[in-house]
Amino acid sequence: MSLRRFARATMGALAFFSAAVAAGLAARHGPQAAELTGPRAGRIEAGDVARGAGELTGVAAEMEASGEAAPLDARRGSDVRRKLDHDSRGTYIDEVLRGRDSSLARWPDRSARPLTVWVQTPASLPGWQDGFANRARDAFGQWELSGVPLRFTFVADSASADVHLTWVDRFDEPISGKTLWARDDRWWIVSADIVLALHHRDGSPLDQSAMHAIALHEVGHLVGLDHTRDGSNIMAPRVRVRELSAADRATARLLYSVPPGRVR
Repeated sequence: MSLRRFARATMGALAFFSAAVAAGLAARHGPQAAELTGPRAGRIEAGDVARGAGELTGVAAEMEASGEAAPLDARRGSDVRRKLDHDSRGTYIDEVLRGRDSSLARWPDRSARPLTVWVQTPASLPGWQDGFANRARDAFGQWELSGVPLRFTFVADSASADVHLTWVDRFDEPISGKTLWARDDRWWIVSADIVLALHHRDGSPLDQSAMHAIALHEVGHLVGLDHTRDGSNIMAPRVRVRELSAADRATARLLYSVPPGRVR
């Protein structure tokens, strides 16, 4: 078996500030990537439900139908670019492309074989509330209902999970969440980790409503989305909402209607 190269990128670092400090919830991230020799090696930290194969033509449709990313050639790029342009209304897919150097990464279709998610419950960590785990699980459920071909199932064994969600007391940076995922050289996401904070950097605690919003934002990065400047969306870098917007859902659906890879 030949070794595949994997890249890990931090897709978002979400910062929440108290209302006394700011009238919203802030996020910061710096995209980075690295070449790896396995899906969890050498990590780098940084932040229309149809799959769409029938709407693509030529090699792009054939590769998408087979579950592989299409070659990085002009024909594929033209097919994907045409579909994105045609269906971009009501989405922020162009901002995702700008944030990723004209690249899209996503999971393969996992509607029949759900992604396994392990959620830590660190009862001994100061500030931990039992309800936080449920708020995080709810976030996965909301994205599952957004129309993307992903399903999630929660498991007790962390070793076999595709996704790990853990907590820390706080970050040294002014953030409250961080998502890291690994992709292969065809831009399929193969594993992911989410870390959420229990406190702001100044030590003030996060409540369950804020924790739910943090988790929604970070699971959005796990799905494959990047930031948008529109503050009415959960994926805005300064989050002011606590639920997914129509644009959040539409952008995720559009992402999952095309093959992953570079779009030129």
